[in-house]
Amino acid sequence: MGYTTPKINNVYFLAAISTMGGMLFGFDISSMSAIIGTSQYVDYFNNPQGIVQGGIGSALAGGSVIGAMMAGPVSNRMGRRDSIMFACFWWLLGTSLQAGCNGIPMLIIGRFVNGICIGITSSQVPVYLAEIAKKESRGSIIVIQQWSIEWGIFIMYFVGYGCKFITTTPTASFRTAWAIQLVPCFILIIGLPFLHESPRWLAKVGREKECIAVLADIQAKGNIDDPLVVAEWEEISTVLAAEREGQKGWKRFVKNSMWKRTFAGVSVQAWQQLSGANVMMYYVVYIFDMAGMTGNVGLTSSGVQYAVFIIGTFFTFFFIDKTGRRPLLIYGALAMGICHFIVGGVMGTYGVYLPDGLDGNLSVRIKVTGPPAYTVIAFVYILVLVYALTLAPIAWVYAAEIWSLETRADGMSLASIANWLFNFAIGLFLPSAFQNISWKIFIIFGVLCIGASAQAFLSYPETAGKTLEEVEHSFQKGAPWPWHTKPGGSGLDAKVVQAREQGLKISNVLGADEEMAEYREHVHQVERTIT
Repeated sequence: MGYTTPKINNVYFLAAISTMGGMLFGFDISSMSAIIGTSQYVDYFNNPQGIVQGGIGSALAGGSVIGAMMAGPVSNRMGRRDSIMFACFWWLLGTSLQAGCNGIPMLIIGRFVNGICIGITSSQVPVYLAEIAKKESRGSIIVIQQWSIEWGIFIMYFVGYGCKFITTTPTASFRTAWAIQLVPCFILIIGLPFLHESPRWLAKVGREKECIAVLADIQAKGNIDDPLVVAEWEEISTVLAAEREGQKGWKRFVKNSMWKRTFAGVSVQAWQQLSGANVMMYYVVYIFDMAGMTGNVGLTSSGVQYAVFIIGTFFTFFFIDKTGRRPLLIYGALAMGICHFIVGGVMGTYGVYLPDGLDGNLSVRIKVTGPPAYTVIAFVYILVLVYALTLAPIAWVYAAEIWSLETRADGMSLASIANWLFNFAIGLFLPSAFQNISWKIFIIFGVLCIGASAQAFLSYPETAGKTLEEVEHSFQKGAPWPWHTKPGGSGLDAKVVQAREQGLKISNVLGADEEMAEYREHVHQVERTIT
């Protein structure tokens, strides 16, 4: 007896379940940031600092690089949805290793294995969301991925905070916190069978009828002859046929105008990390220690920061498809740079140098008090808010949109590799940087943010309001300069009107009316019936 799981068609439900992969990432981030300052962690792991703590922190990113490398081939072969399921099993293994670790090496291995899962989900969940969403709401749908990451950070931070009070054994606090990371993974595993496969992946592998059926389900209440379904299928099939005549293999990422998309996708992900936001995400406890907010006050203040993060991205959900991607990337990076300069300037001007660190913590080598400390705290919050409104979600959105159907899975893998390589490098660099250059680290990130803003202006064409197939034209030879592009301008709407006026049906573009109707009925029967 077999049973095919019924599929749920609401695109927001599809996004909510698939982005649980983002929550895994968030859980792992704050499972460290809430724990590293506790006495249980410090005592058991012999107060890891500098390069040792950097190695622990960056192990997740190291594994994510490997996961991102695997993601494209896995996604192309198994499908977007099933590649996410494949990633879950790496998470189960990695989390088990962390929770049962007997020292730093096993902890690093566990975080590295978890990273493999994150490398796959962080690259393929945005691809899945981009391929199921309508052009008018694609940005807001993909933003749910970033929002899920932030909820994971927020929830796990306070779980970790609460677990610090568990004293039944010397290691119960952090082992409990790390074991709880299994919960969102189980939710994801249970929810994935209810999701449709990406219609564009189905088209890519020659399963045209299933592609049309899924398009109809998620965009037209099951009506395969809806003008939107007809127009979109015609556009997908036309572009896909043209792509298959082009360059094959990895050379296609640098041939002709494709290099522009590769450069844009890789650089936008790199800039997200080089913006310095990970200073706040991974080591905010150290920054608040520098501002005199230690112990429970510092931990609570860090939690407030994560709440600001969630609120900021929540508002992005409502305006991203109206403002477009370019303004958010340009002005967001510029504003973050200003915040970095202020934090670094205040610390450098008013900070008192601590040669032996704060209570033996050599990563906290400077301390500010009074109004300068309040200024540091305020601009840390402002920087996080700006990041949440701009680079944090938009980098994932933009990188997922710019690839062609034939290159999207592998292209997003390339972009994610850039993200995780810089994440790994920065995670390894930050603890030592805090020890050796203290406040100057913020000046470095400020300069990098200005560079990110300049590149966004010069080389990122607008993608909002266009179909994924139309985005390709923005990077081709003869396309307008990026600073001349604006949201909207899609030709799909005219094609929908044309299909409606001409009474076109899916058989007109597929050529199999009766066969398609029979297939459609078969799909419904399978979804309703235990056979």
